[in-house]
Amino acid sequence: MDFREKLQYKPAMTISEDFDLENYDYELDPSRIASRPAPGRSESRLLVLDRQGGDMQEDRFENIHRHLEPGSLLVVNSSKVLPARLMGRKESSGAVEFLLLTPLPLISPAWEKGEKKARGECLVRASRRPRPGDWVYFAENVRFRLVQDLDQGRAEGDLFWTGDLGDFFVRFGHVPLPPYIKREDEPQDVDRYQTVYADPEKQGSVAAPTAGMHFTPQLCRKLEDMGCKWAKVCLYVGYGTFSPVKTRDIRQHVMHPEYIEVDGQAAESIRRARSKGRRVVAVGTTTVRTLESVFKMKGRVEPFTGWTDSYIYPGFRFEVVDQLIPNFHLPGSSLLIMVSAFAGRKKVLQSYQYARDKNFRFFSYGDAMFIK
Repeated sequence: MDFREKLQYKPAMTISEDFDLENYDYELDPSRIASRPAPGRSESRLLVLDRQGGDMQEDRFENIHRHLEPGSLLVVNSSKVLPARLMGRKESSGAVEFLLLTPLPLISPAWEKGEKKARGECLVRASRRPRPGDWVYFAENVRFRLVQDLDQGRAEGDLFWTGDLGDFFVRFGHVPLPPYIKREDEPQDVDRYQTVYADPEKQGSVAAPTAGMHFTPQLCRKLEDMGCKWAKVCLYVGYGTFSPVKTRDIRQHVMHPEYIEVDGQAAESIRRARSKGRRVVAVGTTTVRTLESVFKMKGRVEPFTGWTDSYIYPGFRFEVVDQLIPNFHLPGSSLLIMVSAFAGRKKVLQSYQYARDKNFRFFSYGDAMFIK
């Protein structure tokens, strides 16, 4: 269904152009949606956009060092994608598709009759949806009891298991590819739908911070050799990344909260870079959301662990991020809206038109931009 069919219209609405969801629409040939990654991570194409003048140029991601200023601080999201999609069955033996939404590091189990038990959120899909009180069974006696339905297909319930839950998902789970990738996950997705700097201790995202998937260890070292520095923060990418903006006036949209972590080392690196006038380059929109959320809550970048429901749309004042490396985002999405807030809606949509004309690949496994 086209996102425009989902809008919640109000009669006689007058909305300025930057706040009207219809102005974040664009047509995309389905063949431009990248269903698989490029042969090599850094072989993706790169569209460089000057957000001041609007000038654009093409390159390859492996040459991004030509566009970054020496001494820039690249801030990345180190969260790791969990193979969070499981196939289970109901007591009636009906098939159930289950996607864990609660970040694994936030699941705190209690013991109950020799098993571990923890409350979590998920998406469940079945020909006949389980109801509160119903059980879903997985391999190795892991099971889930639905407690209550939530909005937008989500549910809350209790997981029961023995052993290591993370190991169970790694062995039996599937990579939660985005719904616009019309295929089942493949062995290559285990590695490629992940950044090379993903932290095993931060495993719990249900979607990858995809802009970072273009980096290789060799490219990271090349950037270090030219004086660039790195800082790692964490945002566990959750259901909000798939949640469409439905309100005609984008300001009325409400973001799903996501859990973020900024440690003392990262905070100090960012403050030092800004004090010395070095560029802070956010790799991906999740990094932008993390940094700007902390600044908004604390008045500066400092250590923080907790939830954010920050929503960035045109008119937002960016206090931390100087430059941005994103992928190309879905029409009408909060991510496209955020990028438009950073670089200007008209410039961003012009760059998307250029990318379509030049046959760039779009979305998670697609090509990248550098907005300077």
